[in-house]
Amino acid sequence: MHKKLRIGLFGFGVVGQGLYDIFTHTEGFNAEIVKICVKHPDKPRPLPAERFTFNPADILEDPTINLVVEMINHTGEAYEIAKTALQRGKTVVSASKKMLAENLEELVDLQHQHNVPLLYEAAVCGSIPIIRNLEEYYDNELLYSVSGIVNGTSNYILSKIFRENLDYATALRQAQDAGFAETDPTADVAGLDALNKLCLLVTHAYGIFVKPQDVFSYGIESLSAHDIQFAREKGLKIKLVAQTRKLTDDTVTAFVMPQFVRPGDYLYNVENEYNGVTVEAAFADKQFFMGKGAGGHPTGAAVLSDISACRYDYQYEYKKSAHHAGIHYATDATLEVYVRYENEDDLQLIGFDDITERFENHRFRYVIGSVSLRRLVEIKRRLTKRNLFLVHMEQKSLPAITKAEQSAQEHSVSETL
Repeated sequence: MHKKLRIGLFGFGVVGQGLYDIFTHTEGFNAEIVKICVKHPDKPRPLPAERFTFNPADILEDPTINLVVEMINHTGEAYEIAKTALQRGKTVVSASKKMLAENLEELVDLQHQHNVPLLYEAAVCGSIPIIRNLEEYYDNELLYSVSGIVNGTSNYILSKIFRENLDYATALRQAQDAGFAETDPTADVAGLDALNKLCLLVTHAYGIFVKPQDVFSYGIESLSAHDIQFAREKGLKIKLVAQTRKLTDDTVTAFVMPQFVRPGDYLYNVENEYNGVTVEAAFADKQFFMGKGAGGHPTGAAVLSDISACRYDYQYEYKKSAHHAGIHYATDATLEVYVRYENEDDLQLIGFDDITERFENHRFRYVIGSVSLRRLVEIKRRLTKRNLFLVHMEQKSLPAITKAEQSAQEHSVSETL
């Protein structure tokens, strides 16, 4: 039998209002939003004033509230809310991917110490239940990779560019007008939002915690007409792709980059604000998930799903942290990349191991070659200050499962059974 939930909600922006709208139209849900904490007293809101508070303690110190739903933009405040709620023995549902990516290991420890759930499906891929699937369906599966489009804003912009022949600035403005991009779109177009989501995916795919600053990320801000033309001439699209993959038996890596995508790729037809994630596994093979990744209602639906699970005290078990003990994060990988550049100094900065193709005319220059992922991590801040653009070429085939890996996997499954 499920328990009654008394909810304290932090934040009443696009996602908060989307959740409230879904909540009020869902029948038979044994839960009540008791109080909503917001920051600005004078801002007009569509609900009576008595529903709101401006003091976090009215929720965090209320012993009758057993679930805190946190959906605010300020990372530091979101962290304090989540930490305090867990310490008070309250279940936490969060959509703050940056806060979670930076503090996940500590918050998971608090979950274990106080035996209360911390759920955050809405923090990754909007309406796609990818975290729950990695936790439950793939809990004993040996994963080769998890990759995909995890930011709806950048995908909306790229879709407008490649489907409607818009330039980058016009596509960005349309994304802002449609409510998919903020006035300051940096987190989305610079790949930072995708980076934070990827860190959460790494934990649920491989059982390890990775900090955003240790992972290479590169966005679409410097995309030019030359890069678009190059892709079109080759019959390709450019998508911003986040991926984590296994390198060896005991190492995995992760990165966020624009990627050339061929027509046969699942991601080729993922357009507008939709997200798409591909999971490659040893036994389940390749599976693809797609759904809306931006907007109040898709994200609100993911939050509602977490709230529903809280009625039964569901929590992530992080089984892979125990099963995959010894696995660690590494940047010992070589990537094949396209680089449109301006000066030879740009190529020296990147430090190519090998260049397989080079082109130059009076309008633009590009090279295609191999570069160390470790080097890209080292110079990622400097790359954003250069007039260049990087695109990851098509991912090479993943290694076949070894007999040792298969034996270890079968042993893990038998133990679970």
